[in-house]
Parts: sequence; structure tokens; C-alpha cells
Amino acid sequence: MPDSSSSISPILSLHPFSATSTSRLQALYSDISRQKHSNPTSYYSNIEWWRQVLELAVGSGMQIETPSRILLSCGPRLMDQVRVKGVGKPLALGAVVTELQLNKVLITRSEFLSAQKSIYDPGWLPARIAAFVVGKPLWWALEQMGVVGEEGFFGGGSTSRSQKDTVWWGDYVFVPLVEKAADAILEHQATKVGGVGGRIYTTDMFRHEFGSVLGVDVVLSDVDAMVLLKFLERDRSVLVFDKEVVKFLSDDPSESREINAIDRGILELRSAVQNLHAQVDGLQHKMEECTKKATAAVQQKHKSVAMSHLRLRKELHDLLSKRLGSLDNLETTLLRVEASAGDIEIMKNYESSTATLRAILAHPSLQKDSIDATMEALAVVNADAKEVDQAVRVGADLAVGVDDIDDGELEEELKALVLESEEEKKVHEELDKAKELSERLEAVRNVPSDVFPPTGEAIRSKVAQT
Repeated sequence: MPDSSSSISPILSLHPFSATSTSRLQALYSDISRQKHSNPTSYYSNIEWWRQVLELAVGSGMQIETPSRILLSCGPRLMDQVRVKGVGKPLALGAVVTELQLNKVLITRSEFLSAQKSIYDPGWLPARIAAFVVGKPLWWALEQMGVVGEEGFFGGGSTSRSQKDTVWWGDYVFVPLVEKAADAILEHQATKVGGVGGRIYTTDMFRHEFGSVLGVDVVLSDVDAMVLLKFLERDRSVLVFDKEVVKFLSDDPSESREINAIDRGILELRSAVQNLHAQVDGLQHKMEECTKKATAAVQQKHKSVAMSHLRLRKELHDLLSKRLGSLDNLETTLLRVEASAGDIEIMKNYESSTATLRAILAHPSLQKDSIDATMEALAVVNADAKEVDQAVRVGADLAVGVDDIDDGELEEELKALVLESEEEKKVHEELDKAKELSERLEAVRNVPSDVFPPTGEAIRSKVAQT
């Protein structure tokens, strides 16, 4: 693990360093360029470790060379920042940067800004990288044969070694970090409302509006802003820009990819409104200062000084009233202009929809004559199908020996079944009544004799006994 002294570089406090042993760091810091062919597994593992370190360092703004959070500045200061006591300088960085270029993780800033094709285009490959891809295997083979290199016939000794150590120095665009920043910009822009006006910025407005996407509450630097604008225009196709104006495109594919006079006019109005807001805030602050100074002068019995401050405040108040009136007029005008620009887009959508509907209705199949002919043909086909179905059914009946059935006979049979069902119902009801009566008679026979009242003879016998 790296030394934990108070002067430790912030980069060395990152998790990849704290979680790596000193012996492992020594392997990571050694020249790993030859491992790509002799031990590719170890080579790519080391490359990935360094990629994580560099991405965390750049994304966290830990570079001394530049405050950028999307550009990697490779040079002596970076070498010093990642120097570990007891391990030394990172000799592997040259191979790491070159490999990350091949994988399009890093792209030199000049190549990124000057490229015409998207970096995602399969055919996109800067000349310097192409030369490396073609020449490096041959150079390595010659090194193994002792033809080139420090000790070879064409070796340049320490001078060529020094050039090899510094050829990779320079500024690189860290593509994964640019992609994250671009996503954050689009997410922030999606929260904007206000029609066309909310999609147009000056380059300075853009730098102030989207500075927070890199995790800091500051404006974007000119270089960072240019890299992000180039990426959003060329590789994401979500905006267009020039030296003065940045315009986010809507979802309408028919929208012009050019900055027109309407866009510039709206932007001028927005700039004027922002300037007036700044003036109003400044005037209000000055009025508050005059009030404080006048109050302090009154407390100190300096009447003339207090009157001077009050007089100035009165003039500032009059100027503020004028500025507020102008601001109100400009904001109203801006609102109307944006509404009119929005109406233009709506009318374009109406025109497009009308043209689409007209093209559909112009299809030969939707002409009246064609429709009538189609419906008549459909009726004929349905009649034919009905006849075919009836013929099939009759044929099937004949095939199984089924004669034509008379509906009258069926009705007579149905009536007979109904009468039979009613008679059976009456018979069941009579049987139920007879059964019920029989049960009641049986119940009467089983009543005990002492339940009935005594006869006259029994009463007379009972009296004689007493």
C-alpha cells in the first residue's frame, strides 16, 4: 500500500491504491508493454486497474495539471502525483495510455475536436493509432531479433528511450466521462420548459447553465465546453452550435439543423432580459447601501451627508422604475416571440400531418369508384360463399342418408312431448297427495288410548266405586 504521510497525493488515497499491496503495485508500476504478447491475461488486468485509477482521478478533479473533469493531462506532473514511495514512477503509464487509445477510452484532444466522423463510426481510427497498430507488432518482432531497440543495430541508446517515455504525453479526452457528462446535460435540459427559447443559449450561457453536470458548482472551462459541444453535436446529434449560439434540437426530425435568424433574435432578447435583471439587482443593492449610509449619517448628526445619500437613492429609484418598465416590455415581447415561434412549429406539424393524410387518401384503393367496386365484389363473394356452404351441407346430409325434415312434423312431436310431460307431472302430484294422506291416517291409528276422553260407562263405574 502507498505511504500514508501527510504529503500524500490525493490520487493515492483512491480505493484502487488503498486496496492494493506494495508487491502488487510494483508489478503494476513496471514496464508492462512486453506482457501484451507474453502474458496477455496479466497485461489486460493491469490495464483495467490503471483505467479505473485514471477515470476516478480525472472524474474527481484531482489533477494538478488541469481542473478538468473530462480531460486527462499526461505529463511529468501526473507521473509525480502517482509516484509511490518504495515503488517509484509508473513506467507502465505509456503502455496504458496507448492501449486505452486503441480501445477508444482515450482520444487525444486535438484528434477529438478535429474529427469529422463520429467516434462510434467503425471506420474511425486516427492516423497515429493506425500507425501504431500496424507498426508495433513489426517493431516488437525486430526487438526480439535484436535488430532495433537500445542494444540493436538501429538503437539510439538513452536518447531513443527518453523519447519513448514522453511520446505519449499530452491531453486526452476521457470518453466514458464525456458520455456521463453528456447524459447529465440532456437530463438537465429535459427539465427546461418554455418552447424554442428554452433550447437556445449563448456559449457563455451554456458554460454557466451546465457547469454543475461535472459535479462542481462552477462554469465550464472553454476547453471542456468545446469538447462537450462537439460530442453532443457530432456523436449524439442533439444540438448545433457555432461561435456564439448553441441550439438544442427538438424531437421533430424535420427541424432544420441550422441556426437561423429567428434563433438569433430570440437569443438577443433573452440576453437583453438577463442583462436588465442584472441591472435591476444592482440598482436594488445600491439603494439598500444608500439607505444604510443615510441611516448611519443621521445617527452621527451628519444631516447634509444623509440628504446626499437620500437624494442618490431617489435617483436610483427613478432609474429602477424605468428599468423595470423596460424589463416588463422586453419579457412580454420575448414571450410573444417564443409563442409565435412555437406557432410556426405547430403549423409545420399541421402541414406535415395534412400532407401525410392527403397522400394516404390519394391511394387508388381509397377512391370512391374503387371502394364501391370492392364492396360489390365483397357482397358477391359472400353470396357465393353462402351458396357453397348450403351446397356442402345438403351434400353431407345426402351422404349420410338424412332426408329432408318437415318442420310441421317436428312441431307435432314437440306438442306430444309437452302433453306427455304434463300428464306425468299430474300423476306424480296425485301420488304425492295419496302418500301424504296415508301417512296422516297411520299417525292417527298410533295414538294411545289414554289420550281419548272417558266414556259414560267408565264414569258411572268410577262413581259407584267411590
